[in-house]
Amino acid sequence: MRRILAAAAAAALSAGLAACSGDDAAAPDATAPGTAGQQGAIAWETCTDIKRPDGAAPASPDERLQCGKLAVPLDYAKPDGEKIDIALLRVEATGPGERIGSLLFNFGGPGASGVDTLAQAVKAFGSLGARYDLVGFDPRGVERSSGVRCGDNAMMDRFTSADSVPGDEAERTEITQTIKDFATACQETSGKVLPYIGTVNAAQDMDRIREALGDAKLNYFGISYGTQLGAVYATKFPGKVGRFVLDAPLDPSVSMHQRTLIQTAGFQQAYESFLADCVKDTGGCEIGSDTETANANIGKLLDELDAEPMAVGDRQLTQGLAVTGVAAALYSELSWPFLDQALGLAMKGDGRGMLALADSYNGRNPDGSYSTIMSSFPAVSCVDSSERPTAEQLAETEAEALKISPLFGSSGLGTICTVWPAPGSDEATKVDATGSAPIVVIATTGDPATPYEWGPKLTEQLKTATLVTYKGEGHGAYLSGDACVKKTTDGYLLDGKVPAENTTCPGA
Repeated sequence: MRRILAAAAAAALSAGLAACSGDDAAAPDATAPGTAGQQGAIAWETCTDIKRPDGAAPASPDERLQCGKLAVPLDYAKPDGEKIDIALLRVEATGPGERIGSLLFNFGGPGASGVDTLAQAVKAFGSLGARYDLVGFDPRGVERSSGVRCGDNAMMDRFTSADSVPGDEAERTEITQTIKDFATACQETSGKVLPYIGTVNAAQDMDRIREALGDAKLNYFGISYGTQLGAVYATKFPGKVGRFVLDAPLDPSVSMHQRTLIQTAGFQQAYESFLADCVKDTGGCEIGSDTETANANIGKLLDELDAEPMAVGDRQLTQGLAVTGVAAALYSELSWPFLDQALGLAMKGDGRGMLALADSYNGRNPDGSYSTIMSSFPAVSCVDSSERPTAEQLAETEAEALKISPLFGSSGLGTICTVWPAPGSDEATKVDATGSAPIVVIATTGDPATPYEWGPKLTEQLKTATLVTYKGEGHGAYLSGDACVKKTTDGYLLDGKVPAENTTCPGA
């Protein structure tokens, strides 16, 4: 998800994209439980609301893409009570070869639209689409599936523009108030569904989807957060597990404190790899001739933005948006040249590139509206944990994280969960798929968002999984283009060939 969006924004930059801004009109209320779906059945029809990576609508519908809705309980404790609709997209198997069944995807987040992302990425999964119907869905709380929204566009601009780390007490107070106001806006706009937006309920939705698709077992491809969702499904429904691939794995058991420190280290490692790659060709790096100079120049840019944001049309590039732009591009080596270009332009007073990268990550559309990604993420994450850190605990986390990376150090997700208006549960943090069919876990050594160490840990917790190691950079292995990863993954999903223990793909 992040790779697709960041690369799209960077490509738009290289073509001369001008920054856009929108008005402050309230976002449409997409949280009311729907009625279009029929429980247990999916009526497929040509999709009419699929968006391109830049957020715009295509010129004409793609006849290959079929959309439908499935009604599921809002509250599984009341299965006959109120329903919400889960939005789905299907691309039917093309052949050659005998159809295996459906392959359900979750592209991460939590909060990524599986409908939009699969529509954009169909070609990347073409070999699997020969024998599977490829199926994406918006999990509950995401986009078309009672998507969580937090206030209007102005609130989202304020939230996403906030500095990543406060420079003084005044900034800290301002950031804290922004987070509180954001959480309040979430409650006001989407309070009805917030208690039911979580991974455990999403896993139960997946079993309803499996049944409605007519599959005896669920075949599944989960990326990033999608690995946790898949692990929770396998824990709740081990007998229904078909062929499962979990790429870029999370360790569900880590605390918010641990996750913040581990991910901070992962992004710092990727950042250092980016700097080293940038300066390896003499004269080819916009941001500096050596890693020390390049790092200092980026630090100087961020300090200047902290003191005075850069005007970009009628918007501003803040320090927080610039850090987001850097992080967005670190998800894939493919985006590194665009990051160098965007940073180089920003150092000359042109912030369009960095703003485009940040917008891609934040789900901000050219018209100023937002997808639900930045609202769905805390909605799912905070319901998936009972942790509500104190101010002292948050300060401790931030101090440790800043020692690891002055650029990416912060107090992490715990900051917003502390003030989140819905309670949390730890059920999604405990996984054990004993009794399931074999599961394949693929971990990348240079992954900034889901560091490699989480791969062996998730594999061990599942009990029925086999680990594949990809020695490479970026978030996720299958979409990296590595031939070994593709051959190994396709061999399992298409032919049922479980990789041997300690399988390693060497990368380039």
